[in-house]
Amino acid sequence: MRFTALASRNLKEASRDPLSVGVTIALPVGLMLILSVLGKQIEDVAPQLSATMLAPGVALFGFAMLVFSSGYLLARDRESALLTRLLTAPLRPTDFIAAYSLPYVPVAIVQIVAIFGVGALLGLEIVGSAALVFLVLIVMAIGYIGIGMLMGSILNSRQVAIGYSVVLLLTIFSGTWFELEVFGETFTRIMNVLPFAHALDAARDVMVRGAGFSDIATDFYWVLGCTVVFFGLGVLAFRRNMVE
Repeated sequence: MRFTALASRNLKEASRDPLSVGVTIALPVGLMLILSVLGKQIEDVAPQLSATMLAPGVALFGFAMLVFSSGYLLARDRESALLTRLLTAPLRPTDFIAAYSLPYVPVAIVQIVAIFGVGALLGLEIVGSAALVFLVLIVMAIGYIGIGMLMGSILNSRQVAIGYSVVLLLTIFSGTWFELEVFGETFTRIMNVLPFAHALDAARDVMVRGAGFSDIATDFYWVLGCTVVFFGLGVLAFRRNMVE
């Protein structure tokens, strides 16, 4: 495939900063460990801090970090002469976006495995299908990478950091650590436009209530649709800023 060489190069670029990759994986795992231990001490008053309820939210917290990593790499290369030279190659905007996205999918998979592995040691239980939980979370992870591609296509490397902070806050206030409804009906409606709360609800319904795909289909397709939109906007933005 035409973008594989560029994707391989981007994977090497990401691996050259092992500290950043390590933090992207270790920080969510550490957060999972700390909050789960705390939750065991106050589980009577804070059931949302159980390992089972925490794991999807911590996973989304980790995915948000991929927004910065992926977006920063693309924005940095846009600011250099690298992408200008590569535009002479027979690559389409979709090829470029795919090449900058794919290296971060394995990182997301490792995040999920590590977070749920630690959670299992702390009492995490999945009543429903673990594969369905993974499907929901990996689609959401790819959605976060899509946001990174959109930001990297329109922002410079410094602005990407600001954009990442906004996405992180939106993730936290989508019900990561607490019930979304505590902020009121209007806020809940606004946050439900975004995919984050839908991903959390779907994953938790499977884990806690044993929901099947038909039970979470609406939430799943909302997450999937937003992911497609993020990548579509990223491709359009890249084409406008780099090709035209």
